[in-house]
Amino acid sequence: MKYHVFINGAARRVEVTQPLHEQARVSAVIDGRSVEADAARILPGVYSILRDGRSLEATVEETAEGLLVRVAGREFQIVITDPRSWRRRRGGSIELEGRQQVAAPMPGKIVNVLATQGQKVDAGQGLLVIEAMKMQNEIRSPKSGTVERLLAKQGQTVSAGEIVAVIT
Repeated sequence: MKYHVFINGAARRVEVTQPLHEQARVSAVIDGRSVEADAARILPGVYSILRDGRSLEATVEETAEGLLVRVAGREFQIVITDPRSWRRRRGGSIELEGRQQVAAPMPGKIVNVLATQGQKVDAGQGLLVIEAMKMQNEIRSPKSGTVERLLAKQGQTVSAGEIVAVIT
């Protein structure tokens, strides 16, 4: 499957020759360069990747614009377009539906709470900020709606995968 991918705004051509399932060898050609890795999903939105003998953990969060991927202390804004799906969804943005639980993507400390329980939020709006390994990561709402529950307080430590908010 061929995709047009924008990584932090830079256009890339990606052809996935063996897609990622629960656990698989992933093969792709990125801008003409062959890339292979072993990847396993260890939690929703968390992947363990082994590439060239190096082990990495990647967290993937859906945003209103696309995906926010965090790997090795770096953040990447990723927008993936498939020419066929672009034609089907032209002019609309993807947004999750229904009640959504927002989980901490990594262990850390809540350094700032940006929303309050009962507050109306837009998709992609910041809910709180987690600090991990001296990096601050804003956790955003996966959909437009209301903050039904806010389970995190400033100064609290959280574990990876811990539910910090519920958006309805």
